[in-house]
Amino acid sequence: MMPKRSLVSALALSSVLAGLAFPAIGSETLVLYTSQPNGDAQQTVDAFQAAHPDIEVEWVRDGTTRLMTRLRSELSAGVSNPDVLLIADSMTMESLKQEGHLQPYLSPEREAYDAGLYDAEGHYYGTKLITTGIVYNTGATHQPQSWAELTQPRYAGQVTMPSPLYSGAALIHMATLSEHPELGEDYYEALHDNRVEAQGGNGGVFNAVAAGTKPYGVVVDFLPIREAAKGSPVAFVFPEEGVSAVTEPVAIMQGADNLDAARKFVDFVLSQEGQQLVSDQGYLPAHPEVAPPEGFPARDDIDLMPLDVESALAREAELKERFSDLFGS
Repeated sequence: MMPKRSLVSALALSSVLAGLAFPAIGSETLVLYTSQPNGDAQQTVDAFQAAHPDIEVEWVRDGTTRLMTRLRSELSAGVSNPDVLLIADSMTMESLKQEGHLQPYLSPEREAYDAGLYDAEGHYYGTKLITTGIVYNTGATHQPQSWAELTQPRYAGQVTMPSPLYSGAALIHMATLSEHPELGEDYYEALHDNRVEAQGGNGGVFNAVAAGTKPYGVVVDFLPIREAAKGSPVAFVFPEEGVSAVTEPVAIMQGADNLDAARKFVDFVLSQEGQQLVSDQGYLPAHPEVAPPEGFPARDDIDLMPLDVESALAREAELKERFSDLFGS
């Protein structure tokens, strides 16, 4: 017969073991770093795990700048925690690629996509199109339809825009417009001469236009489109020359411990199922066969302006300095 003390110890041990959450046999754990909003990130993880119940996902969420500060600190310490990244912009991904931190993967899902939306070697793939266009207050006198129009005297002192010193989308936008043959390097000088006001981020721009503080603004699409549907007095315009876009790319880290799970995650977010989730969340899907959410025009009616990501990355410091010289910090 077991001694009483031994029996108590055995029962205590079994109780402790019962309280531990052991992974299911054969399960994998995927580590994701993302800059998606918390709600979107949770939905993305839940949908992926529903499609792949054998894979557990641990995820870390923060803004792209802070997330990259954390990642680079880990990398400098010889640690690579995430298997996969899902962050805001292609310029950041291109910098990680050039530094050797990403590994290529030729996802079979890429065949449905425009070649301009992913790295040719498969180091990163755009998963959505967050475009930048023009927002105006519905009580405003004019309804601008082009980027060039914002430099006209009738808009003097009435336009606000986000700063590329704070917003990755605004930096992409500046780089894209600077390469456009009809706008070019002098466009931001023309905005400055027309007393366009620069402020931190897209949220502040939208709030100013919605409140009527500034009747016109430059902003990412989903803010005014979502809020207009809720009754906000704003309208969004896809300008005649086209729009710039942040693509929220996905990529696999060079040091990924769970490569198979990471590849499955890339395939999922690029699949029609993953892209339908993008649309359901209120964003423009990158997949051309998935319908946009309500309030967006048809995908074929949106003219995306091209961007040479490598060139834009090489010019990042120059673009920021030029903007700071014109509009201040």
